[in-house]
Amino acid sequence: MNSEADIVIVGAGAAGIGAARRLAGCGVSISVLEALPRIGGRAWTVQTPAGPVDLGCGYLHSADRNPWTRIAEDTGFAVHRGPTAWGQQFRDLGFSQEDQEAAWTAFSRWTDRIVTAPPASDRASDALDPGSPWSAYLQALSGYISGDELERISATDYAAYSRASTNNNWRLPDGYGTLIASAMPTGIRVHPGTSVERLSLTGRRIDVHTPKGTLRPRAVILTVSTNVLAGSSITLPPELDPWCEAACRLPLGNNEKLFLEIVGDSPFEPESHVIGNSRNPETGTYYIRPLGRPVIECFLGGAGARAAAAGGSDAAFAQAVDELATLFGSSVRPLLRPLASSSWSGTPSIGGGYSHALPGYAESRLVLGRPFDNRVFFAGEATNPADFSTAHGAYHSGIRAAEEVLASLEASPR
Repeated sequence: MNSEADIVIVGAGAAGIGAARRLAGCGVSISVLEALPRIGGRAWTVQTPAGPVDLGCGYLHSADRNPWTRIAEDTGFAVHRGPTAWGQQFRDLGFSQEDQEAAWTAFSRWTDRIVTAPPASDRASDALDPGSPWSAYLQALSGYISGDELERISATDYAAYSRASTNNNWRLPDGYGTLIASAMPTGIRVHPGTSVERLSLTGRRIDVHTPKGTLRPRAVILTVSTNVLAGSSITLPPELDPWCEAACRLPLGNNEKLFLEIVGDSPFEPESHVIGNSRNPETGTYYIRPLGRPVIECFLGGAGARAAAAGGSDAAFAQAVDELATLFGSSVRPLLRPLASSSWSGTPSIGGGYSHALPGYAESRLVLGRPFDNRVFFAGEATNPADFSTAHGAYHSGIRAAEEVLASLEASPR
C-alpha cells in the first residue's frame, strides 16, 4: 500500500467507486481500502446455475435520472426498460382483487398524509388510519422500503425520498452488482480484504491503521455504512463524535434476499409476483421468473428479515417455500430448491440493508455528509438527503465528497 497516498477512500461500494471515478486523472494518488474480499459493497451479483442474481441492489431506481443507467449504456451493459409485476398479485392468489384495492388505497392514503400533512411527531406510524385492517400490510411494505417498522421511520425522511423518486425502475440482465464492480476506474490502487481498524489525527494528515500497515494521507473519504460508523469496529477520534451520533440516528434497516431455483414443469409464469400473506408484517414478497429465468426472488424486510437472520438460511428458505405452497399448492414444494441468500445484517463491515432516519432526525443526513476539518469527508447513501437507500444516491455522494476533497487540497497545498 502507498503509505503516503494523497487520498484514502474507505469502502469500495457505489460511493467509493463514485469518488474514485471523480478523482481519477486529477493528479492525486489514491488508495481504496475495502474490508470485503470483493468490490461493490451492498451491490453484489452472484453467478448461479440459474443465471446471475443480485443479493443486494437489483433495480435502477429513478432510472431515467440514475447515473448508473448512463454508465451501463456507455460500457455496453444491457438495460431492460420493460414494466415489472411489482404491485400485482398473480391470479389474485390468497389476495382477492377487492382486498388488493383496499390495501393499495390504504397505502396511497398513508403516503398522501406523509407527504402533504405529516404528523407532528414525525413518526410515520402516526399517519396510519386508526383501526385500519391493513396496518400489517403497510408494516410489511415499510420493511421492504425502509427495512424497519413505521414507528421507527421519519415521515419527513420518507417524504423526501417519495418526492424525489421518478418511479422508473429498470433492470440489468447482467446484474447491478456486476455493473458497479466493473466501474472502478483502472489505475486506482484497490486493496480488498483490508479493514480499517483506527483513524487518528496527526498534524495535517490522518493516520489510517489497518492490519497490513498504516497509511498517512492528506484526506480520507469514509464511505462505510452508518452501522459501522455507529459501532466499534473502527476506532475514530473523539472529534468525529458528532458524525457517529448522526450515524446512530440513521440506522441500517433489515433487508435480506433469498433465491429459489425452479426445477421441472411448474405453475410459475415469467414476470409475475405474489405477496405471501398480506396480513402478516413478516411476510415475504416474491418476484417470479424475472427476465424469464427459472428463479423466484424472495425479498424480506423489517421483522421478516430479522426473523430470517435469527433463524438462519435453512429456516428462511423453508418459510418461503411454505408461503409459496400455501398460494400455489403443495405440489410446488419439490420444484423449489434453495439457490442463494444474503446475510447483510451478519456482514460485520456492513451490518444491515440501507439507512432510514429515525423520527425527528431527517436532518442527520446533512450532518453526516459535512466534512471534518477539510481532512475527513463522508459519503454513502445515508448522506444523500433524498436518494438514500439507492446505489445512485451513494454514487452521487461519492462525487460530492471527491469534489470537496479536491477543493480542500487546492486550498491547502502540500
